[in-house]
Amino acid sequence: MDETEFWELIDSTREAADGDPEDHADLLVERLVQRDPDSVLDFARHFEARYNRAYRWDLWGAAAVLLGGASDDAFDYFRCWLIGQGREVFEGAVHDPDSLAELLDDFDEELDGDAEELGYAADEAYEQLTGVVAPDLGLPPQPVEPEGTPFSFEDDTALAERFPLLQERFGSV
Repeated sequence: MDETEFWELIDSTREAADGDPEDHADLLVERLVQRDPDSVLDFARHFEARYNRAYRWDLWGAAAVLLGGASDDAFDYFRCWLIGQGREVFEGAVHDPDSLAELLDDFDEELDGDAEELGYAADEAYEQLTGVVAPDLGLPPQPVEPEGTPFSFEDDTALAERFPLLQERFGSV
C-alpha cells in the first residue's frame, strides 16, 4: 500500500462514517480485512509514521484550544483523529496548527478530536486476518518529548496569542 492508497482509504471510510470516529474505525477495519496482511502492515506503518510526526508541542497546543485542554491521552487520541481527517487537514495542521481554524468545517467537542479507535484499526484487522498480534512495524519509536519548543497550555492568553485563528473560531476565552 502506498501513501495515496493510505489516504484514499482514510478518506473513503471517514466519508462513509459521516465523520463519526467510532464508525470510521469500524469501517476501516472492515476494509482492511479485505486486504492481505502485508497491506494491513503497510497501512499501519503509514498511520504510525504520521502519528509520530504529529507529536509536536504546537499541535498539542492547538488540541488544547480545540478541546478546552488536552492531557497526554487526549493528545494521543487527537493525533489519531487528525490523521482521520485526511491528508489536506493533517498536512496543513502539521505545517501550521493555527490553520485548523480554516481547514475544519466545524468542530464538535462531543464528537471530534478523539479517535482512539482509529489507532487500533490496523492491529485489529491484522489479528482478524492472521489470528496473531501484529509484529513490530520496524519504525523508530515516538520521541520521548514532542518536537518543538514546550509551552504552557494552562495560559489561555498565551494560547490565544499563539493560535489566534483557532482561538477566535473555536476557543473558549
